[in-house]
Formats: sequence, structure tokens, C-alpha cells
Amino acid sequence: MLKYIHHKLNQEVTSIGGRYVLVKETRLPFRGREALYLLGHAAFDGCCGAGGCAYAMVPGYLLSWKSATNEEGLAISLVEPVRDEAAQKELRRLIKGREVVQQVMFQEYRG
Repeated sequence: MLKYIHHKLNQEVTSIGGRYVLVKETRLPFRGREALYLLGHAAFDGCCGAGGCAYAMVPGYLLSWKSATNEEGLAISLVEPVRDEAAQKELRRLIKGREVVQQVMFQEYRG
């Protein structure tokens, strides 16, 4: 069980190599559970050129939805990472069938 901090949607985050914005959170019923995924857009503009993409990030299966808040007042949900490759493949297919994204990534948690 891991904590996922819900970041503010539609707020651009800028770094030295580009920027991104999270635009949507979705709770997707999947195999008797709920998977949480986020949609975002990224733009890259560095010394090697410019580009961008739309993507989905899957923090994991929801264990509790916005059950706490952190010091900044952001909601915290508890998630279980999707580690099974067959489940990742099926979730990737489902998300790409619902959303216009170039890639679907699964959150990696290191302990």
C-alpha cells in the first residue's frame, strides 16, 4: 500500500527541458477493482529540438480514495501498484481505447 498525492489539475509545471500539465483523473473499473489513471500533456523544448505528447500515468489500484490530506492541503489516496505485466497490457489497451494518448506508463515505486 502506497500513498498517491493528487496534484492540482490544469496547472502547468515547468522545468529546464519543457513543461507538462495534468488534465484529468479517472477511476477505471478493472477486474473487480478500480485503477486510477491520469491524463497529461507534455512539451519538450531543449537543445535537441522541440516536441510533445499526450500520455496516461497509472499510479495503481485504488485502496482508498482521497482519505487524507498533506501539509499543502493536497488529497492523498492509497494505491497498490499494478505490477502484473498481463494486467498492465490489458489496462494499456483499455486506456488507449478510451483516450487519445501516445503512451501509457505505470508508476514505479521503489522501496
